[in-house]
Amino acid sequence: MADYTRRLPVYLLLDCSGSMMGEPIEAVRQGVKALLSELKGDPQALETAYLSVITFDSSARQVTPLTELMQFQEPQVNAGGATALGGALNVLMECVDREVRKCSETQKGDWRPLVFLLTDGSPTDVETFGQAARELKNLNAANIVACAAGAKADTACLKQITENVLMMNTLSAGDLARFFAWVSGSIRMTSRGADAKPGGPGQLPPPPEGFVVVP
Repeated sequence: MADYTRRLPVYLLLDCSGSMMGEPIEAVRQGVKALLSELKGDPQALETAYLSVITFDSSARQVTPLTELMQFQEPQVNAGGATALGGALNVLMECVDREVRKCSETQKGDWRPLVFLLTDGSPTDVETFGQAARELKNLNAANIVACAAGAKADTACLKQITENVLMMNTLSAGDLARFFAWVSGSIRMTSRGADAKPGGPGQLPPPPEGFVVVP
């Protein structure tokens, strides 16, 4: 295990429901592209960060498995359908269980995963969501930040998942670009601080201008 590198797993959960059609979904595509470019320019992030993308509409799926940055291929994301956020949480838990290396007697596990969730609505799979949110919170297996995008996003639902909820007022390309730039900064800061605070909550940069931390 001498050549083993502890990874910082990062999961993006992206709402691709019908209300994201048009400018918002295009801004998400550009945001992922900019995020990848930023991270590739940071030596520490390049060494430690591994990225996965989970999308959800009427169903949820992992479109990109946990992948090192240099091998990461931007996923095709398209908008349409409902908001299976509960399904997305179930997919996340399955992926973390399968992909994140755990500590053992012979090796140190990966760093605590970072999860960034972006949604502009509320879950349409209400029963599944309630059960998955409780299970995820009980597992306490990742540092989760949720972003409520636009006035129709349900912050109360997001608070069932994590205490770290941001609110942005619009689904504009500018706001979405600022969100992905903040995610990039958060990943870079966490990758630099991982050795100092292994397994801890980690320090994230202040939210972008115009974003509100939901109390």
